[in-house]
Amino acid sequence: MVWISYTPIEQTDPPRSPKETLPTMYDLPSEDPEEPGLPDEFHDLQPQLLSRTLRLVAYAREDYFTASNLNLYYDVKHPLWHKRPDWFLAVNVSRLYEDRDLRRSYVIWQEGQAPYIAIEFLSPGTDSEDLGRFYNNESDVLQDRPKRQTRPKPPGKFEVYEEYLRVPYYIVYSRYTQQLRYFRLEGGQYQEQPLNPQNPRLWLTDLEIGLGIWEGSFEDVPGRWVRWCDDQGNWLLTDTEQAETDIGKVQAQLRQAIQNLLEDGMDMDRVAQILSLSESQIQAFGQTEP
Repeated sequence: MVWISYTPIEQTDPPRSPKETLPTMYDLPSEDPEEPGLPDEFHDLQPQLLSRTLRLVAYAREDYFTASNLNLYYDVKHPLWHKRPDWFLAVNVSRLYEDRDLRRSYVIWQEGQAPYIAIEFLSPGTDSEDLGRFYNNESDVLQDRPKRQTRPKPPGKFEVYEEYLRVPYYIVYSRYTQQLRYFRLEGGQYQEQPLNPQNPRLWLTDLEIGLGIWEGSFEDVPGRWVRWCDDQGNWLLTDTEQAETDIGKVQAQLRQAIQNLLEDGMDMDRVAQILSLSESQIQAFGQTEP
């Protein structure tokens, strides 16, 4: 934990809110280089895939916020305590802090909304903190983990998400075992929800979105990634994939239009004029011999 000093604002009668008296994201540190489990390449790429495939039916893009490895300050009694979720989603908050600035951190008493989803990617040395009482010492990440020393306060991530923030959905994924685990807050405690081990996929009804394990290449890196899907199990596309799909559809429509016009007996010059294409472009669609 990196400690900084700040000058508390004195209270008044009636008392002022924590948003007025406690430090803001501009006052708090945005990094903690001494924290264990600093991101590797997977921890960099996987959150990007989650954010770039997220589509929320009930929320406009400016009304929710996603982040990865961003300091999350959660306790008004200990304003310097923080966690760095591997990925989280907060809804009913603006995309920009106070509609004007990129966030340096996420400060609960300033934002007024806790995360709605938190996702952790298990790593050797941090798995017991991520899984809390659900930690299985034999099977969650690797058999030969380094021994962890007794952790002093502040609390671990699992406890913070469950007791302090009451995050409705907590999801954990191990790229080592390709195991996806899903916890839902019920009666103030996380209850693990059963998933099909052959095709682990979960559905969040209120957000109208699902999550599963997708095998493929992201940013030219093959692997098994967690990725959002629709209610039919179709994987939601990244912006790049959507653009490529749209281009493919336009090309298919042009190819069909060229074929129809040529089959109707129209010469190539006239086809090119109607479609605002050159003869070489028409030939490139494979409808005539060059």
